[in-house]
Amino acid sequence: MIFEKLAALLAEQFSVDVDSITMDTTFEDLNADSLDIVELTMALEEEFGLEEMEDEDLSGIATVADLVRYLKSKLDD
Repeated sequence: MIFEKLAALLAEQFSVDVDSITMDTTFEDLNADSLDIVELTMALEEEFGLEEMEDEDLSGIATVADLVRYLKSKLDD
């Protein structure tokens, strides 16, 4: 469920086909720049009801799978 919501959000934000997003998709694949990451962070906080996501938490996230693991860890707390 997290992956599906995340894929839909990424597809909308980066104007790509949702079916093109896999667990191995990187933010580089999506041509994300630092502004895109900030906007994505805000969208994730709103979509998943998260507290503010910290920069150090995000620094290790390179792929969609990394982000799914991060979100699972935050949502299970």
